[in-house]
Amino acid sequence: MSFLEHLEDLRKRIIYACIALGVGMAISFPFMDRLVAFVFAPTRRVLPLGAELISSRPTEGIAVYFDIALMAGLIIAAPVIMYQVWLFVVPALYANEKKFVVPFTILTAIGSVAGAAFSHYVLFPSMMGFFATFTLDEIKFVPRVEYVFELYVRSLVGMVLVFQIPTLAFFLAKIRIVTGRFLLRNIRYAVLIIFIVAAVLTPSSDPWNMAIFAAPMLGLYIIGIAVAWLAEPRRPSNQTALRLVFTAAVLDQAWKHQSAARPHGR
Repeated sequence: MSFLEHLEDLRKRIIYACIALGVGMAISFPFMDRLVAFVFAPTRRVLPLGAELISSRPTEGIAVYFDIALMAGLIIAAPVIMYQVWLFVVPALYANEKKFVVPFTILTAIGSVAGAAFSHYVLFPSMMGFFATFTLDEIKFVPRVEYVFELYVRSLVGMVLVFQIPTLAFFLAKIRIVTGRFLLRNIRYAVLIIFIVAAVLTPSSDPWNMAIFAAPMLGLYIIGIAVAWLAEPRRPSNQTALRLVFTAAVLDQAWKHQSAARPHGR
């Protein structure tokens, strides 16, 4: 296709994706009370006795309401959106590259769901529980809805990205950039980097919260080693290569003898 045809195809895919997102949001609106309760449940469980979430701006409540609807609509419309991305990308792929799409999509979906679940049930409650400990007689912990939701989304997106480590290892192994042996050989450096990142991102100085950040990254790195080892293209061994060369030589000699034995002119 020409450049303008690519732009037209991209415009069509974006329109279809937006329609799917709108339909997903419309489906989620009747369940908004349950969705809002689900999003803020980890915060409410760790709040001190008598503390409540507050909304201090007139537009704050409705903004968070529509943001949650957008997030729910995006989850509902994700299969359609990913299909539109696939239809846009597939013309540029070779036949041997198209077979990677199914395992890549499955790994991405599993990583996204696992990362979101870890953030909602483990990481975010731990963070809010730590922040709630700073409650004094002079300081009452009364978190704003907007700030809590912003922190929730950042935690969610961060863990979804972290849980894509096996998917990244799969992709890099398939294009021969890394191997399982390379990742295993450099695991000590990976552990050091993981704990440095966890120490920077952890909202507290105690080792428990840092371990909550570091444990999934370390576990996913180990899973990434296994995924890279399984995904990397297998090279034929020396014995297999010698057999192939020998077979080709035998076939070549047989073809030459057969050609020489044929009468001329036939």
